[in-house]
Amino acid sequence: MHLPSRSLVSRAASVLAAFFLSIGVAPAQSMQPIKIGFGMALTGGLAAGGKQALLVYELWAEEINARGGLLGRKVELTKYDDSRALPPFPASIRSSWTSKVDIVLSGYGTVPTAAAMPVVMQHRKLFLSLFALAANDQFKYDRYFQMQPNGPDAKVEFSRGYFELAAALKPKPQTVAVVGADAEFSVLAMEGARENAKKHGFRLVYDRTYPPNTVEFGTVVRAIKATNPDLVFIASYPPDSSGMIRSVVSVF
Repeated sequence: MHLPSRSLVSRAASVLAAFFLSIGVAPAQSMQPIKIGFGMALTGGLAAGGKQALLVYELWAEEINARGGLLGRKVELTKYDDSRALPPFPASIRSSWTSKVDIVLSGYGTVPTAAAMPVVMQHRKLFLSLFALAANDQFKYDRYFQMQPNGPDAKVEFSRGYFELAAALKPKPQTVAVVGADAEFSVLAMEGARENAKKHGFRLVYDRTYPPNTVEFGTVVRAIKATNPDLVFIASYPPDSSGMIRSVVSVF
């Protein structure tokens, strides 16, 4: 699990300042606070990472305001809980909320980022993304910035190291199982895994998704075991990863 550091958020602050200067918003033009809105998983399976990310945001806002804010303007944070365990944040409320902030930060992960993208684009807001895998590859939104340095081909980069290490093993593994939830992050990570598997000559013997609300992974693990793969690549958030590991221990 990756969490944002203060230095990472500080670099994001530099981007914000540069953006405001680029559109001609000088400090003297407005003393209203800069409103930064974000969704964050504060309940449910992603809450552990979400709460820590929220703490970093709050520490940054406190420190930047103590130094006079951004371009002489105070920073004001506004948030909502975008946990996957809750019903989807209604589009009408999300749109109204987005229209009232100056900048939008993404939630924790690809799924909430992808869900927010159409509304953010509609309102032409600057969108800073926190750990979202290839979320803008389809949209090509010119006001989107990724705070995680994934490189020009994020889907492939995400699993490149895994397959390079596997290819260097002696004897070299021959087969691989690829599995993940039927949701944005996992689907994108699996696409990259397939490309890396092909590049290194691994044969796919299992390549399937499971419903995002899956909580019992024994059936999935038994299906993978039946194909007898040399390697298993799991594209999942921490709750699913834990469920998979528990099932692997019991099944194998």
